[in-house]
Amino acid sequence: MAKKDKNQEAVESTEKETVEAAEEAASQDAGTAELEKELAAAKEAHIRTLAEYDNYRKRTAKEKEATWLEAKASCLGELLPILDNFDRALGVTDSDFESYKKGVEMIYQGFSETLKKLDVEAFGEEGDSFDPNFHSAVMHVDDDTLGENVLAQVFSKGYKIGDKVLRPAMVKVAN
Repeated sequence: MAKKDKNQEAVESTEKETVEAAEEAASQDAGTAELEKELAAAKEAHIRTLAEYDNYRKRTAKEKEATWLEAKASCLGELLPILDNFDRALGVTDSDFESYKKGVEMIYQGFSETLKKLDVEAFGEEGDSFDPNFHSAVMHVDDDTLGENVLAQVFSKGYKIGDKVLRPAMVKVAN
């Protein structure tokens, strides 16, 4: 009888171990399934984020292009009346020199006003200090009456919008 009890205990112990192993395997399978679900959700969120970023990038590129075209059209729209005035001046055939000169001066004034409206500033006057950020020295002259690094002559004015230089002034500098 003792042998039977020992055998029965061994069988029960083995059954108990088998049940525990099966429960542990089922628990691991459930944990693995849960982790796989979380991984799939994370992949889906990542793919959605990438798609949203790609759409954002494309949308901002289109907006940038539209803004550029709008700015260009606005600027050129301001310049067209000046072109119209030049066309009218060229169409006049029976005016004297003084009238023609006055018309060109009026066109120049209109152009200057348009540049001011567009926040374009002219710079580079004789007597100003030379600044390589704003002036392009094409010549230099030794002149004791002028100070060092002073603009002796301006060949063409410079223009800027805010801090952005559109064109540096071409100058002769005294050393």
